[in-house]
Amino acid sequence: MLSKRHFLKILAAGGLSAPALVPGLSWAASPPDRPGFFKAKDIAEAAFIYGLPMVMNYGVMYEYVVDRNSGQFKAPFNEIYNEARVFTYQDTSVPTPNSDTPYSLAWLDLRAEPVVISVPAVDPKRYYSVQLVDGNTFNYGYIGSRSTGNDAGDFLVVGPRWTGETPPGIRKVFRATTDFALTIFRTQLFDAADIDNVKKVQAGYQLRPLSTFLGKAAPPAAPVPDFPKFTKDLARTEFFEFLDFALQFAPALPEEREIRAQLATIGVGPGKSFDFKTLSLEDKAEVLLGLKEGQRKVTEAVAAFGTNFNGWRVGSIAGDADFFKQDWLLRAVGAQAGIYGNDAVEATYPMTRLDADGQTLDGSKHNYTLTFPADGLPPVNAFWSVTMYDGVNQLLIKNPIDRYLVNSPMLPNLKRNADGSITLYIQNKSPGPDKESNWLPAPDGPIYLVMRLYWPKEAPPSILPAGKGTWQPPGIRKA
Repeated sequence: MLSKRHFLKILAAGGLSAPALVPGLSWAASPPDRPGFFKAKDIAEAAFIYGLPMVMNYGVMYEYVVDRNSGQFKAPFNEIYNEARVFTYQDTSVPTPNSDTPYSLAWLDLRAEPVVISVPAVDPKRYYSVQLVDGNTFNYGYIGSRSTGNDAGDFLVVGPRWTGETPPGIRKVFRATTDFALTIFRTQLFDAADIDNVKKVQAGYQLRPLSTFLGKAAPPAAPVPDFPKFTKDLARTEFFEFLDFALQFAPALPEEREIRAQLATIGVGPGKSFDFKTLSLEDKAEVLLGLKEGQRKVTEAVAAFGTNFNGWRVGSIAGDADFFKQDWLLRAVGAQAGIYGNDAVEATYPMTRLDADGQTLDGSKHNYTLTFPADGLPPVNAFWSVTMYDGVNQLLIKNPIDRYLVNSPMLPNLKRNADGSITLYIQNKSPGPDKESNWLPAPDGPIYLVMRLYWPKEAPPSILPAGKGTWQPPGIRKA
């Protein structure tokens, strides 16, 4: 049996406060059939790894479509919100945000009936994609340049419980694995002068309930859930409350039944509740140790993920349910590294915190360069970018020239070296007027860099298969 003194040592080592953890939930203390100490710790650890993407996703959904006072609110459910700009340092809801393409977003509530997504004809020279990602953070489908082409079309999105016939005129049906699902429209912006053209494309995106599409009466509306208030601080202290809430809208897939049964043994799951305050010291220690160990494993897995190419980590961390094949740690890695990432064939993301010598990138200590050979630019069908993030919070950084990335549409304005190569200057202060065109401003501290290759080419040289391709990103060097 664990002594109180020993338990308090565990709390101190983990930096957690027992009274603050998981208030307001309910699980009877020390049930007769409670798992043994280490088994329960392992289940709590598994619960964190399995549930992290769903809890992170709920946090974004809450700020975007539930809490109108969040400062990040976009639009109610089943309405498209068009953002006729790219993301900046002021956007803080989603870690590692893309600042390449203006977004249109729609959070779908699929409980009452399916929705129809309609897209306009888009200029073949302009890349666009519609990523369908559900509450499990599974990419359950794509519409757009790579997947369905640039012609106009109507597509049906249905929830996990829907049974019905596909109506005429629908090009394809996509089934989400959860009742609530996010739709992310990305529309390529060539340059600042191109923004009005992007707005025209965005105006052509439509989202309609199936009944409206068919001209029929709408079914009864689904009841409004009692959405639990979400903040990042609460996510650390009430993790299982948010997971319980998310799971009730995510029917278990066949491959999830085992993990769901394990979670139920510690009181986690749809219709269940979990009250940390009522637990015995032993039970509290199990939960704390499990959460701490789960976070450690995810953090370490993110750092070690993929194949190391010159300090960059390259691999595939996003896909549908079949892609993950019950690898819940891989799914958690994808969420923590950059939630809502694309399938590798849609976009591949080399990422790094290290220079070519394996040293941690830090804008307060060094200036750096990244040089692409004349014949070694990223091989893509659409376009590529290199985006700078704060290495601590993975958000875009405020800088004097409002530049968050360098991408291929900027190539005509970048200076080339005598041999045709292109050198980017990665540093906190300006490299000087003669080099500022190639400056990628860095934070005054840890650096996190993400390269994005949209619609990567499959014929060599290629970054595909991710982590095994013939093209490798060049290393970052100290200046």
